[in-house]
Amino acid sequence: MTTVDPVPDPRPPEPVETPPVVQQHVVRSTRTSQVWSAVVLFALVLLILLIFILQNGQRVKVSFLGSHGHLPLAVAMLFAAVAGALLVAIPGIVRMVQLRRVARRHRGADGPAAGENA
Repeated sequence: MTTVDPVPDPRPPEPVETPPVVQQHVVRSTRTSQVWSAVVLFALVLLILLIFILQNGQRVKVSFLGSHGHLPLAVAMLFAAVAGALLVAIPGIVRMVQLRRVARRHRGADGPAAGENA
């Protein structure tokens, strides 16, 4: 039994017509929409914090640097969380200030050279 290879068609294939592309209207994000989203997010975080404080109202003894007192458990835990966040934020802020000083210094050094070429 012999097989015959099909001969390729020398004509180029006919183009398939595609429907025209319909331009979609894109709504861009605005500052107002970003602020609104942030307000909603912060309101949800505050609601969660309020529930946390209400559920953890039992008083605990707290000692710090020789001071002694009693606080609700949730308030003591929130103080600890804020202190931890500050331990992370303060070095970050210091680093950002350093980088801005360096950028300002370089901008001052590059400024006149850029103006001479113009």
